Amino acid sequence: MKKTLLVGLVLIMFAPLVGLLGAATLANPALTAQGACLTPGLGVLAVPDALQVTTGTGATISLDHQQLTHAATIIDTGARTPGVGYDGILVALMAALTESRLRQLANTSAYPDSATYPNDGDGADHDSLGLFQMRPAAGWGTVAQLMDPGYQARAFYGGPAGPNAGSPRGLLDIPGWQQLTPGQAAQAVEVSAFPDRYQTYQPAATSILATLTTAPGPSPTSSESPMPETGSLVFPLPAGTYVRTSGYGMRDDPLTGQRRLHAGVDWAAPAGTPILALADGLVLQAGLTQDGTGRIVLEHTIDAQPVASVYLHMTTNGIHVHAGDHVIAGQHIGDVGSTGHSTGPHLHFEIHPGGPDTSAIDPEPWLADHDLQHLTTPTAGGPRCTA
Repeated sequence: MKKTLLVGLVLIMFAPLVGLLGAATLANPALTAQGACLTPGLGVLAVPDALQVTTGTGATISLDHQQLTHAATIIDTGARTPGVGYDGILVALMAALTESRLRQLANTSAYPDSATYPNDGDGADHDSLGLFQMRPAAGWGTVAQLMDPGYQARAFYGGPAGPNAGSPRGLLDIPGWQQLTPGQAAQAVEVSAFPDRYQTYQPAATSILATLTTAPGPSPTSSESPMPETGSLVFPLPAGTYVRTSGYGMRDDPLTGQRRLHAGVDWAAPAGTPILALADGLVLQAGLTQDGTGRIVLEHTIDAQPVASVYLHMTTNGIHVHAGDHVIAGQHIGDVGSTGHSTGPHLHFEIHPGGPDTSAIDPEPWLADHDLQHLTTPTAGGPRCTA
């Protein structure tokens, strides 16, 4: 179930740190085309501990933090999937409320090993699994895949970037789904024996969307509550645009010659190359440091732990976010530059497990241990984004 390529020979000569890259063919549409802007208000701003919602029949449903975290995953995944928008996210929330009450359910009677994955309980509907009660036997995915809430959301939305290439059909694979009622659209994906039940949950889904995506006041400049778990991770530069020039560890400073710790990894790239957010998160810092270095710091929740990612050397005009903004994985947050302590255009990237106040670690093994998407275009944002 889901790129205009600009290919050219680019002769790139970087200063000593970056070195001579030579003539390189770079497939890099991200340099000339912006990604789709995030629909206003669809970024998850906070996940409450609990929420009561009402269905179309007047029944009250009490949702806990875990259920609302799953809702946040559905919202954020839809927000970054072109063509989904508010209406598609509403349909997905209605479907997940109907199928599982927003619980990631195992099914030990059909798949005993499903209980070995993080879950919110045990279901028993045929061989169905997870938030959307998707069936491995119907081709939705493997047990391991379907026990991942992020995968379930991507499979439900489908489309060109979906994991199932249109079979089974996700929402975006259904012609004219926008002309259906939300309940009919949910049924078109789920193909349930009880097609009328989805529409009942539209008021509840609407309340969830309003609560999770409405700012509770001025944008924060630091995280006072845990960020929702990110749905995916994205390499910080578009595929085919960069060359690794320096890794983490002790080295001779290329400007001063002094032996010092290099606390991140450097990737050389042409000036202006889009820098992509590693994951969903909150912008803690965005601007120039005292020595004139462009700096962006994002805070995420990854593997249930706080993680900060740091991006350096953008110019003032190459920073496209502000402190307090919420970003999504793959969003165009800045442009490669050479400000501050630098010998040529490149991105210096750091990872701080535990948050921004902890020490940086070698980011390359950390990145290798995570399932990264390698995009050619940003998912959202950039200097011309009007969302």
